This record gives sequence, structure tokens and C-alpha cells, in this order.
Amino acid sequence: MKKGLFTAIIAILSITGAVNAQQKTTLSAEIYGYQRDMVYFDCIQTPLIAQEFYTNPGEEHIYNFECDRLVCISINGRTNVLLQPGDSLHVNINYEGKNVTVEYSGCERAVSNNRLLENLNSIKRSLRYKNQLLGCVALDIKPKNRIDDSRTLLEKVNALISRSSASTEAKNYVMALTDYDVYMSFIEYPVMYHSVRGVAVDQQEIGDYWSIMDGYTTRKDAEAMNCPEYASLLMRYCFFAKEKAANEKGEKYEIPGNLEDMYAELTAFYEGEQRDFLLYTLLCNFIRNGKEIERADVLYKDYIEKYNKDNHYRSILDLLLQ
Repeated sequence: MKKGLFTAIIAILSITGAVNAQQKTTLSAEIYGYQRDMVYFDCIQTPLIAQEFYTNPGEEHIYNFECDRLVCISINGRTNVLLQPGDSLHVNINYEGKNVTVEYSGCERAVSNNRLLENLNSIKRSLRYKNQLLGCVALDIKPKNRIDDSRTLLEKVNALISRSSASTEAKNYVMALTDYDVYMSFIEYPVMYHSVRGVAVDQQEIGDYWSIMDGYTTRKDAEAMNCPEYASLLMRYCFFAKEKAANEKGEKYEIPGNLEDMYAELTAFYEGEQRDFLLYTLLCNFIRNGKEIERADVLYKDYIEKYNKDNHYRSILDLLLQ
């Protein structure tokens, strides 16, 4: 089993999803108690959707853009909102120290979708469920407790989804986010805890580590293929499966640590939309990192010739490579 943390490797993520007609979409915000000079709207899926404004309490910051799929926009890096093509959403955000309160108004679909996302966050707060696994290690949260909490989170979110009036697209996106939290905890946290705390995985009271993902089917829906967090889960799942197969043969498997080896592993393991999604993600973020970009040239050509299905992925890569 690989010792060390996978966290640094999976930091290279940003994604887009399925193809529809471009539609005008509007996000507006009033922001109070914010202490910085600029207000930022940044789309998690694509660098092509972004805006900034001078901070002015009480002023309505309005951003009109076109999109062809569900997007998640981060406001000042702290508040995420979901928007589908044609939506109009207004948010009132109040900063009170570390606390942020948000109120939504606008078209019915956008309001329902964002209340679903907020309810997901409320469930996590009620469980004191930390987003960062390293934070769990720092607090010495035992792997058994993290895994038990993850199962509880999955159960509560499934119940939330079943009674929500949000769109199917928003529900799929929220489930992809939840799968990331739950199954990355299953795969990565025992290994991370062992690396930092020195407790062997087979002594963590979690049962058979190699059976922990039995029965899980990876997602292929358009919204999962549009979710940055889910990309990191798919990558880690690939390497977990490789580790498991090696372990059954009494061998060791080393998680790839460079662009070329990761590209090769993901290409061989996945197919179709999942492969397209992950190879695009890998290349996009390597290029955006701005170092040794020429290394991506050969892989980019291979990707375009053999694996690219979504033209939107190609348009973003072409823009980044200019």
C-alpha cells in the first residue's frame, strides 16, 4: 500500500460537463460585512466564466454570462452557488466574522437548487463533518469514526434528495459532491491516518480495507462529469483498484507521481466520457499550473486524436495553450 498522502496529487482539478445550447444566465449579489477591496465570482468548471467588482456594501453586483450546462460559481472563495442555463439568481450575503449567512431569491429552479446545496452543508455542519481529511488527522479523528460519519452523511443526503424539489441536474451534482466526501474518506483516510499517526490500517477497526469499496459503481452522469471533486475521486478510485489488484498478487503498486504516468494509468483504466473527463482535467490543470507546459503538448495531441468527445473541453485547452 502506498504510504504518504494523495492530497497533493489530486489538487489538480477543474472540469466541465455535457453539451446543450448556450443560454443567458444571471447571477447578482449584495454583500455586507466583507472586508476586502474586490468581490470575486469564479466558476469552478471553467476559467471562461469569471467577474470581479469593487466592494460596495448595498450595491447589487450583476453578472450576465452564457453557459450550456450546470455550473458552480464561487463568490469570494467561500460561498458556492449553482446555476443552470437560463437561470436568474440573486444572493444576499452577510459576513459576520467567520460566519456567513446567505439568502436566495430569483427563479424557482435556481432557488430550489441552492437551498439543496445549502441543506447539504447544513447536514455536514450538524455532523461536524470536516471537508478536509488533513484536518481530521490533525484533530485525531479515528478512521472508524470518520467512516461511520461518512455512512451517516450518505444516508442523510439520500433522504434529503428524495424530498427535494431541486432539478435532477442539481441533485446529481450534490450526489457527486457527497460521493467525493464519503468514498474519499473510505479510500484515502485510513492510509493518510497511518502515514501521519503511525497506526497500521489493519489496526484501525475499519474491517477489511480492500473490501471497503465493494459494491460501489462509479458515476457517469453529466453532472458528475462536471464536478471537480468527483474527478479526484475517480482518479483515486483508479489507483485504489490498482493497489488492490497488486496486493492480491503479493505485489506493491506505486501511485504515479507525474503527468505522463497518471495520463497512462487513467487512459488504460477508464473509457468513454469518464476517460474524456479525467484526461481533460489532468491536462487543463497541468497547463494552468504554468510550469513545463511543453510536456503537455504530446499528451494533448494524443488526447484530441483518440479520446476527446466533448468539444467544450477542447476549446478550453486550446485557449489555455495560446
